[in-house]
Amino acid sequence: MRSYLEDLFNVEGKVVLLTGAGGHLVGEMSRSLAKAGMKIVCCDFSKEAADKVVTDIKAAGGDGVAVQMDVRLAADHQRALQVALDTYGQLDCVLNGAGSNAPTDFFEIPLEEWNNIIAVQLTGTMLACQVYGKYMVERRSGSIINISSASSGPPLSKAFTYSVAKSGVKNLTQNLAREWGTMGVRVNALRPGFFPTEWSMQHFITPEREAAILGHTGMKRYGKPNELVGAVLWMFSDAAGFVTGAEIAVDGGFTAMTI
Repeated sequence: MRSYLEDLFNVEGKVVLLTGAGGHLVGEMSRSLAKAGMKIVCCDFSKEAADKVVTDIKAAGGDGVAVQMDVRLAADHQRALQVALDTYGQLDCVLNGAGSNAPTDFFEIPLEEWNNIIAVQLTGTMLACQVYGKYMVERRSGSIINISSASSGPPLSKAFTYSVAKSGVKNLTQNLAREWGTMGVRVNALRPGFFPTEWSMQHFITPEREAAILGHTGMKRYGKPNELVGAVLWMFSDAAGFVTGAEIAVDGGFTAMTI
């Protein structure tokens, strides 16, 4: 039985590139995927943050390389792809997790803020899918996970631009799954519920908002970063060979709630 499960969900030796890999959630995913035997290309706007995750990976016996990246630039994605190929000879999986957000009131949103959040969340994901997806389509093999959100629809309050961008990520995911369905490349979205960071607790979550969030979450608690890993491993493994265009919710029952 153990051999069967290991074979079914095995990702050992696969090369995965993650954007936003220096952050709270994607950093945890990077370290966990390395423990599962994947070779990790950690991409982040902060090279220092990416280096720290790679240091953790190597200290635990894993294999990783750090790449400084601005996801808004196609040239940076091309460079990261080349690093993956030069270091590991291939690229099998991609997780697009770079993000940006702001709690600005709708009437006060400056155009610069709107454009930047859209660029990081949506345009950055599109460029990643263009660059890495083209490589995968040419190989006729690959798996891409885009990070969606509980705000992809219906939208969350206080996250106007972010919600618009995440709804676009969901639509992009479905579009590409359709386009590449016969080309050996699967494209799915991970829809996390509430996994608050220190920043979001400070800027988004007041006591009143926390009561509303937990009251709308079946499990009545926040998620822990390691609770996202199982879904990611499954989507990257051959066990999910017939799964594409899906938005997988890991949200403690948030999506299932009304009143």
